[in-house]
Amino acid sequence: MIRRLPATSRIIAVTDKSDSSRNTPFVILASASPRRQELLGQIGVSFQTVVPDVDETPRENESADAFVERLAVEKARNGLLLASELGMTNAPVLGADTCIVFDGEILGKPVDRDHGIAMLARLAGHSHEVLTGVALVDASREQHAISRNRVTFAPMTPDEIAAYWDTGEAADKAGAYGVQGKAAAYIERIEGSYSGIVGLPLFEVAGMLKNLGMQL
Repeated sequence: MIRRLPATSRIIAVTDKSDSSRNTPFVILASASPRRQELLGQIGVSFQTVVPDVDETPRENESADAFVERLAVEKARNGLLLASELGMTNAPVLGADTCIVFDGEILGKPVDRDHGIAMLARLAGHSHEVLTGVALVDASREQHAISRNRVTFAPMTPDEIAAYWDTGEAADKAGAYGVQGKAAAYIERIEGSYSGIVGLPLFEVAGMLKNLGMQL
């Protein structure tokens, strides 16, 4: 039996990046993120995308670990329902969510320029955690994991912060920066998984695919 979607869920986009020319692992990616799409392509995974509308508000007293893991699972589960309703290829659905944690506080995406600049000013000259939850769900099995990483920013002047924000690359990113973009000029050190910091930990994803018998 197919569970009906919550009233708040809707299809935002469907994209086909499958490769029928060779035998490759195939998943449905529950994300519109071009960065996650590029990372999947990096390890040779073909995919289609669906984008469920999931509330990304942390629950009261919810830890960062529980938050990213819950959202990754919810995105994958809702993606599975959407794919079924669309009659898409029967394939496991991959969901992921990333958050920045600074001084115990979850930093989401900035709501405007002032908010983004304030976030960057807090991060500058300090280290923070980047957590990415990832989940792979099919009709009979759920797998999930958390990639825990650390990023250290160099000190930044107010002019540098404003100039970086004005590049436009930070507006849709947790913590108001992208490690794969121009922010790299201010990042002294990363510890952990680069792909996990970008938003899709490839080591964990590869392990989940292998658990389903898919070879990269």
